[in-house]
Amino acid sequence: MSAQRPSGPDRRGYYGRPAIKEPVWTPEVPIYFWLGGLAGISALLAFGARLVGNRRLARTSLFTSFVALLGCPPLLVSDLGRPERFYNMLRVAKPTSPMSVGSWVLTAFGGGVGAAFLSELLGFLRPLGRLAEFAGALLGLPLVTYTAVLVSDTSIPVWHNARHHLPFVFAGSAAASAGGAASALVPSEDSGPARLLAIFGSVMELVAGALMERSLGEEARHYHEGPAAGPALAARVLTGTGAGLMALAGRRRPFAVAAGAMLLGGSLAERFAVLRAGPPSARGAVGDNTVKAEPGELGRPARARPLR
Repeated sequence: MSAQRPSGPDRRGYYGRPAIKEPVWTPEVPIYFWLGGLAGISALLAFGARLVGNRRLARTSLFTSFVALLGCPPLLVSDLGRPERFYNMLRVAKPTSPMSVGSWVLTAFGGGVGAAFLSELLGFLRPLGRLAEFAGALLGLPLVTYTAVLVSDTSIPVWHNARHHLPFVFAGSAAASAGGAASALVPSEDSGPARLLAIFGSVMELVAGALMERSLGEEARHYHEGPAAGPALAARVLTGTGAGLMALAGRRRPFAVAAGAMLLGGSLAERFAVLRAGPPSARGAVGDNTVKAEPGELGRPARARPLR
């Protein structure tokens, strides 16, 4: 019997099987991405503030980083299903695996920020605490961007085709949230660098997001329709409005609090938008002939090859 090729607009791939498996990540994942970004850039902001002698901003940003970090392991373990799955990822270090690298970065970052937090809180071993703070700042940016690499390192078109822009979207979003949180918590006379970071991160997120959608072409529709449309619109509105409010009235504490809340909400919405765009993109790729079957010789199955 010769192989049959699917035909028509509903073709499902080779022998009726999906060409791309839909992602099944739970809501814990975008929240983990958001908290990890907030923790990473807050640690970087804390170290920078420490270098210029802004103790109040440094202390608040370090505490923010630590509190955000506390939520990451439970969310990650909840998504994995069993705690031992996370431990097993630490048994080896595989540089080519974003998940392996991310697990080690999260563990090392947690150790650094945790030690720095305890030193700052209890007032002992300050030199070691400063060294741990430096380690947390050094690992902060990799913690922010590895999640973008993780989703890009898949066959989902809307993620994989955005691999050059998505790290900048995540980094900008994290900077906006960290700057917004610090601006809301620190008095205006000490929060100037945080306000600048919030505005810079917002602009970076919005510009990188626009360039990403432009590069995606037809795939960008997943950010304007379906389950990702609402979070994507909320991210743009909250981030843009929060950045404008921060720039115009951020020196006044009530407005800084409102702007910071908007930026935090916009950053979280951005993560949900990216994750929710994945499943419909996978389904669309199946229907758009991601895999093309070639007829084989009589009595021989067709050979599947990816479209170029």
